[in-house]
Amino acid sequence: MNDDLKHLIKDKYEGNASLVTANDEQRLASGEPLAYVIGWIPFLGLKIFLDSHPLIPRSETEWWTEKLIEHLHIKYKDQAFSFLDLCAGSGAVGLAVLKHCPNAHVSFAEIVSEHSELIKKNIDANALDTSRTDIHTGDLFIPLAGTTYDIIATNPPYIPEDRVLEKSVAEFEPAGALFAGADGLSIIRRIAKEVKAYIHNGSELWLETDTDSVTRSGELLAQGGALLTLIQNDVYDRPRLVIAYY
Repeated sequence: MNDDLKHLIKDKYEGNASLVTANDEQRLASGEPLAYVIGWIPFLGLKIFLDSHPLIPRSETEWWTEKLIEHLHIKYKDQAFSFLDLCAGSGAVGLAVLKHCPNAHVSFAEIVSEHSELIKKNIDANALDTSRTDIHTGDLFIPLAGTTYDIIATNPPYIPEDRVLEKSVAEFEPAGALFAGADGLSIIRRIAKEVKAYIHNGSELWLETDTDSVTRSGELLAQGGALLTLIQNDVYDRPRLVIAYY
């Protein structure tokens, strides 16, 4: 029995191997990601459902989200603050903040309406406080007109369109959540240009990006009004995250 099948039995069928279907096995054999076949993935103590097939949350994102939560506890202590999960997908980043920061009001912005519905499911499935949330569907900041936030975090599409990805990613995960123009920066350019109107003075943007373009991403954020940008390495010691201060 291979490892994927073991995880499927454990996480989808609670250890009952007799419940595994031929369809499950066919999906795994086709190269479909295990997380989609199981239907959910763990993320910082949460069960993140993937019904609408958003981008599957990665360990790199989980790592910096944990660091972000630690930072928020230090920065705000018991003070209330507003948080935006931009390009939210499954909502994993914002949901983790909602769970671990009881003084946060968390907004989610996502272009795909099916993913917005999934975020609602993930809030309910994890018994999180819906009164501290709002969900907006639309293109980047467009549905957020007139709103500003203390902290914005985003894992936008950032892969150059000509990059060859492994089959399980290229054939099953949403291209719109992966690719962003010839250099992978088309969405980050927009964020860098527009974000200053949506973030309070003295606040921060945490942005995940490609290791090959992390320096350029920081430059774009500076050109868009960031007073300072810092680059952080990910869990694999690769430059991955830009923190921009406004």
